[in-house]
Amino acid sequence: MRLSVSFCIVVTTLLLVAVAVMVFYSMRFDLILYTVLFGQAWWIFTVFRVLSDKYTTDKTFDDWYEDHPIGRE
Repeated sequence: MRLSVSFCIVVTTLLLVAVAVMVFYSMRFDLILYTVLFGQAWWIFTVFRVLSDKYTTDKTFDDWYEDHPIGRE
C-alpha cells in the first residue's frame, strides 16, 4: 500500500504539533527525544515522497489563482 503525499504531510504536521504540546506540558525528555527523532526521519521521508511524486499539471503561471483570475473576466 502506497502512502499518499497528503497523508505524509498531515502526519508531519501532527508530529510537529505533538512535540510542541509535549514541550509545553514538560513531558518526559526521552518521550520528546524519540518523537523528535521519529519526526525528523518522517520529514525526510515526506520530502522524498513529495519530490519523487508523479504529479503533473497543465496549469501555468499565466493561470494565476483560479478563484480570483487577474485580467480574465
